[in-house]
Amino acid sequence: MEAYKNKWRTIFFHVMVWVVLFSFPYILSYDTDQAFKHVLAFSWIPLFLYMVVFYLNYLYLADKLFFSNQKVVFIISNVVLVILMIGIREGLTEYFFPRPEREGGSGPPRTMVYYVQTLSFLVPIVWAVALRTMERLIRSEVEKKEAANQQLKSDLQHLQYQLQPHFFFNSLNNIYALVDISPEKAKSTIHSLSKLMRYLLYDTRTELVPLAMEIEFLVKYIELSKLRLTDKTTVEYHFPKPDASVKVPPLLFISLIENAFKHGVSAQEESKIMFEITFDDAKIVFKGENTDFPKTHTDESGSGIGLRNLKDRLELLYPNKHYFHTEVESGHFHVTVEIPL
Repeated sequence: MEAYKNKWRTIFFHVMVWVVLFSFPYILSYDTDQAFKHVLAFSWIPLFLYMVVFYLNYLYLADKLFFSNQKVVFIISNVVLVILMIGIREGLTEYFFPRPEREGGSGPPRTMVYYVQTLSFLVPIVWAVALRTMERLIRSEVEKKEAANQQLKSDLQHLQYQLQPHFFFNSLNNIYALVDISPEKAKSTIHSLSKLMRYLLYDTRTELVPLAMEIEFLVKYIELSKLRLTDKTTVEYHFPKPDASVKVPPLLFISLIENAFKHGVSAQEESKIMFEITFDDAKIVFKGENTDFPKTHTDESGSGIGLRNLKDRLELLYPNKHYFHTEVESGHFHVTVEIPL
């Protein structure tokens, strides 16, 4: 639809330019038959011939020859075309105003006349090639942007699909830890996991989801993860209750919560995990804090795929418009994410 509108805008622009060019000589002429003949012979006929040269180059020769590495053929074609146009112009001018015999060779030399006319016919050729070049550059930029957008969607989809099995893997680890300790809790956890997976599979297919729905998902995941914790770990979270108009990309913060439960829990030492989400009219801010218990080199569960995933998604979704910062201070891991609304 947009391409159709652009096509008609271009046609309208061309028509208006030629209407103006053809109108000026007539408007500025005297209201006499002789004046009209002058306008016809010395303005309208040359303009019409310029228009023929322009559109032959604009619609055909530029694309077929000039941009197809056949520049020699392009030059030869235009030389023949210009000679033909000069011949037609001279013939029509002679028809309306026969050139009297000038005694003593008065008037400009014919070579000078032909030279000036040749230069005048070069103008529409240059304009046609220049305009076609500009249009090709614009079209190329549009195609690059469309390709980049398609690649962006593909990359985001890939990252989201990558996150789902990662999330499922971590959840199964939680359930596995409960099977021997509390079979009833394990059953309840499996039921909760099924609800979470339903959200993952069906509700996250759109580019944006309500923040309220995403927060509900985060709360369920936190409560599910708390089931395998001991009394030595304290978990706090402070999430707002936004209305449905506030939306975010799905599964944007889950990696941070997974990371906290993976690296912030110890069976022997006191542990603390805290999450907070705030928002205003301009941005959404997620803050997380947890005690830091670095994984050993032999522990593959600490591969860090979640944080890399989040970093890649933020770069794709909000290039140069987001804030992502992590640091370890006094044995605590801190993370802050800010995204625009």
